[in-house]
Order: sequence, then structure tokens, then C-alpha cells
Amino acid sequence: MSDAPQDGLAGGVGVELRALSKLSGPLVVTNLGNMLLALVDVAVVGRLGETSIAAAGLGNAIFFTTTLFGVGVLFGLDPLLAQAIGAKEPERAARAFVSGVHAAILVSIPLVLVILALAQVVAHLGAPAEAIEGTRDYLHARLFSLLPFLLLMAARAYLQAIGKTSSLVVGVVVANVVNFPIAWVLTLGAPSLGIEGHGVFGAGLASAIATVVQLVVSAWPLARDAYVRHAEARRFELELVRRVLALGSPLGMQIVLEAGSFAVVTFVVGTAGTRPLSGHQIALSVVSCTFQVALGVGAATSVRVGTAIGRGDAAATRRAGLVGIASGTIFMLASALVLFAIPRELSRMLTDDPHVIEASLPFMFVAACFQLGDGAQTVAQGALRGAGDTRFPLFVNLLGHWIIGLPLGLALHARLGPEAMWWGLTAGLFTVAVLATARFVVLTRKTIARV
Repeated sequence: MSDAPQDGLAGGVGVELRALSKLSGPLVVTNLGNMLLALVDVAVVGRLGETSIAAAGLGNAIFFTTTLFGVGVLFGLDPLLAQAIGAKEPERAARAFVSGVHAAILVSIPLVLVILALAQVVAHLGAPAEAIEGTRDYLHARLFSLLPFLLLMAARAYLQAIGKTSSLVVGVVVANVVNFPIAWVLTLGAPSLGIEGHGVFGAGLASAIATVVQLVVSAWPLARDAYVRHAEARRFELELVRRVLALGSPLGMQIVLEAGSFAVVTFVVGTAGTRPLSGHQIALSVVSCTFQVALGVGAATSVRVGTAIGRGDAAATRRAGLVGIASGTIFMLASALVLFAIPRELSRMLTDDPHVIEASLPFMFVAACFQLGDGAQTVAQGALRGAGDTRFPLFVNLLGHWIIGLPLGLALHARLGPEAMWWGLTAGLFTVAVLATARFVVLTRKTIARV
């Protein structure tokens, strides 16, 4: 028997949509603020020319492809936190959060070593020779932000689960306020003040400083959280840490597979020279903004699905997931239309180099095409995450991106040029979207057990 509100299915959907919007709004703003941090860095580095843009782009691809494994591990907190809150067990949620902090510290150690190793072998990864030194400089500077970034993800997971997200917005606003002047001075210098710029290294260091500022401001409310401050919650619990790692490790590998496919595309495009690579980077920066909206909706959908499972509401579980998927897809349709309409104007926001702008246009066209798949797959995987299903997304990402997407892109590359790699990305995203949505529909035919 359906337990939707008495005003029927439409009323239930309306209630869910309002709840989703209320939760996802601050998360979307936070994501866009994070993206603005990255775009400011690209825009500042863009004043140094296409080689520096290419170096920062490659460094960023390596850093985030590696770091996102840790982010995925911390996504393992989502079902534990949301389901505990749905079941009205705030003490358990606080203990899970603290275990997530411990997991972040543990995971950061091997990730630092991996990034240092990749910085040494970047010359063998297909990077343009003139961009190798800048890529290494960027990676070494960004290392300082790795652990603070993971701790920020843990704090965000807890705050979104308990519905207190205002500090996340304040944190990202403050980070943006300090980031631009710091990035400008550290990257380009301030000759009038006798300060010398440090190029790509300065841009990476500015991002690290902004991350620390964002963590301090965003996580400040946790210092006053009664459940987190409780001595029982703050102790190291090996079993809970293992639970976070068990749920999160498949998510970490899933995100690395997806981001890794984009990184492979970046390196393949880079073999054609710095100009196509800089055009690719500009287009990727633009479409990453729209992705942040879908990512925020996906995070909110994960919380909505998890809390419904925690309170044992099967009908609300399915409704939360399907409303979230539909909302993310509709937004990405609108963003695709914008990308089709004004690609040149969007590129010009990030660089004033006419050659780079022209190089970005073919990539922008394909990126507009994959918006629908990108939005649907992001939110569908968020719904599965809230349900505690973290292994299936790993499988579909392997299939979609590495068995279908990349081989297709490489096959088309020789005939159609560097932008053909993005058609492979499109195929992979749509594959993941269809399979992840179907999986959620199948799972919610019955009540889902808590993790």
C-alpha cells in the first residue's frame, strides 16, 4: 500500500521536490563556489599563455584523479549518516562522522605518495615537453591541500545529513574572497609592491591556501555540535572506520574510473599540442560548472534516499530517487541549450587568447551533447549511494567509460581529431546513466535494508 500523502502522487512529488530544492540549493551554491575557485585559477594562469594553461590543466587532472579516490571513500559516509539521521540516531551519525575523519587521515598518506610519484613520471604520460616543469610545480604546490580537502568532504557529509549547510556556503564565499587576490599575487606577482610572481606553482599554492580557509570556516559549527563533542563519539572505532572504508572504497574506485577517463582524454588531446589541450581545458572548465549543479542535486538525493530508508519508508525512497534524477536531467538539458547558443562567449570568460577560444569551440559542441547523460548518471549514482549500493556503480563506470567510452573515442580520434575523444566520453556517460537509473528502479521495488 502506498504511503504517499493524502493529496496523491502529485502532492508527494511536490513535497519531495521542495525538500530536495531546500537541501540541494546550498550544496549547489557550495559546488559552484568551489568551481569558481578553480575557474579563477584558470583565468589567472590564462594570462601566462597556452603553455601555462596546459600545465595547470594537466596538473589539476592528475591531482584530482588521484585525490578523488579519497573523496569517494568519504562518500561512504553518506548512507551511514543519512540512514542514522532518518532512524533518529544522532549519536551514531556523530560517531560515523568522526570515523570518517579518521579514514580521511589514513587515506591521505598513500595518496600523497601517489601524487609525488606521478609528478616524477609526468614526462612519460604524454604531456607536451614544454608543459612538464609547470605540471610538476603545480602538483607540488597542491599537495598542501590534500588532507584539508578530504577533511572538508567529511565535514560536508555530516552537515548535509543533519541539514545544517549554511556554513558550507559561508566557507566557500570566504574562500573565494581570499583566493582571487592571493592567486593573482602568487601567480603573476605585484610589481608595484616588489612582489615576484611564481607562475603555475603560485596558482597551485593559492588553491591550497583557499582550501584551508574553506575548511576552517565550513567546519566551525562542528566545534559546537553536542553529539560530535561527546567523548564517546570522538574515540577511534576500528569497526566503524572499516565500515566507512568498505562502503567508500568501491565509490573511490568508481570516481577514479570516471575521472581517470577524463584524464586519459586530456593526455590524448595533449599529444596533439598545447593549443588543442588548452582549448580542451577551457571547455572542460566551463562544463564542469554545470556538472556542479548536478553533483549538488545528486548529494541531496543521496541524503533524501538515505533518510527515507532510515525511517523505513519504501515509497518515499523511490520517490526521492526518481525526483532527483528527473530534476538533474532537466537542468542539464537547459545547460546544453546554453552551451549550444553561446560557446564563444563562455570561452572568452576564461581567456583572451583568440587561438585558444577557437580551439575550444569543437570541444564545447560535444560537451553540450553529453550534458543529459552527465546529469542523469550523477544523480542516479547519488540515489544508489544513499541506498548503500556502492558496488554496482563501480561496475557500470568500468563498463561505460573504459570498455565503451574510451575505446570508441580512440577509434574516432584518428579520423575526426582530438575532439572525437569527447564523443567517447558522451557514450560512456549515457551508458552509466541508463544502467544506474535502471538499477535504482529495480532496487526500490521492495524495502531496502539499512547498511
